[in-house]
Amino acid sequence: MTTPAPELIARFSQIVGPAHALTEAADIEPYLTENRGLYRGRTVLVLKPGSTEDVSAILKLASETKTPVVPAGGRTGHVGGHVPREDGTDIVLSLERMDRIRSINAAGGYLIADGGAILADVQKAADEVDRLFPLSLGSEGSARIGGNLSTNAGGTAVLAYGNMRALCLGLEVVLPTGEIWNGLRSLKKDNTGYDLRDLFIGAEGTLGIITGAVLKLFPKPRGHQVAFAAVETPEKALDLFNLASNRCASALTGFEFMARMVFDFTVKHTEGARDPLATKYPWYTLIDVSTSDSQQSADQMLETLLEEAFEAGLVEDAVIAKSQGEIDELWHMRNTMSEAQKPEGGSIKHDVSVPVSAIPAFLHEADAAVVNAVPGARICAFGHLGDGNIHYNISQPEGADKAEFMGRWGEVNKLVHAIVLSHGGSISAEHGIGRLKRDELAEIREPIEIDLMQRIKHAFDPAGIMNPDKVLKSRG
Repeated sequence: MTTPAPELIARFSQIVGPAHALTEAADIEPYLTENRGLYRGRTVLVLKPGSTEDVSAILKLASETKTPVVPAGGRTGHVGGHVPREDGTDIVLSLERMDRIRSINAAGGYLIADGGAILADVQKAADEVDRLFPLSLGSEGSARIGGNLSTNAGGTAVLAYGNMRALCLGLEVVLPTGEIWNGLRSLKKDNTGYDLRDLFIGAEGTLGIITGAVLKLFPKPRGHQVAFAAVETPEKALDLFNLASNRCASALTGFEFMARMVFDFTVKHTEGARDPLATKYPWYTLIDVSTSDSQQSADQMLETLLEEAFEAGLVEDAVIAKSQGEIDELWHMRNTMSEAQKPEGGSIKHDVSVPVSAIPAFLHEADAAVVNAVPGARICAFGHLGDGNIHYNISQPEGADKAEFMGRWGEVNKLVHAIVLSHGGSISAEHGIGRLKRDELAEIREPIEIDLMQRIKHAFDPAGIMNPDKVLKSRG
């Protein structure tokens, strides 16, 4: 494969029109990197199709000419999945023009959106018909539905509603050959053959491009309340979660936890952030409940939970939000924790999951191993305690050389991931594999699993053009 020739660039450009085919360096620049700066690729062409038919024509030509294609959505990923390779052979296909909410059926509990629809716009469309689309991410103002599905995004409400796989009823997908599969079905039960939908969800754009989706909607809660509670240890955070699960049942829509270090960074570097408690504590939890009947029931539920938690010695201090504004402030602090680490220098990231019951043991073992390997490392652990997803991030020691510290990324990843795997966990909880974890995936999965994935990849993409070298190493 070589860099596309001018004649081929012209053929691709003709499909979308010159205004939607980017060839100038300044226009292409935003598509060459990811927001952590780990990868920088190269391309001579970015295409912005306006319809599923445009995508079909692009992929048909790409398949015929063996031109690699990298799909791009909101470009908010963390594993290099949307970045073209450095050799310049890839072209980028961006879905940003395909951002419509095609239809909405409140009574049926679903809406149909383009693959390039922005997550926040989907949430708003649901809200306007008194329904809820529950996926919530810190990047929801720019993340797009096709990317959310391609990475099987989770976010903060997985505990109650599941991840994107659970929130999707049907898909429209353009295959690498240019064929269009219309699977935009709104059925909640459909056992007619293989579930093709689930092959594309989580495939990170390696099997095709998601151009449309049927998404589940839910009744809007009538009561919503949030508490911020301090605990002494991860063990007590887990006990508090179990108590909340027992007392609140399905009304428990979120249970987050965070270490003191990352909370301090957030208060320090996030505009408007403040510590709601008078004293500092080692660990904090954020408890979110939603009820179907009234605000009073949500308030009472959290008050009763915290009373029992105090009596059991699980909670050191706590505050319940007094307004929607305070609820938003608490969630804003949680959602900006990743960004708040940047001013502190280099940060080695881990998006991992372990069984919920193993979280305290994992944290103790990983903390000891990391500090032993990198004395002075500042551990910023936070995440979704309710579903076992931990963002185990490590900020460089104060005064350390950033480049030297970041050069140990692979070494520290292997150290942490080994502990994750010892607890039966996953090295990728919600950000995907992309390029970052591709080689490690091949090492930790059984050979038969990798072979099966390769067979599926070859069956859908015989020319090997679809987001090559992501998830799996390209053959040849």
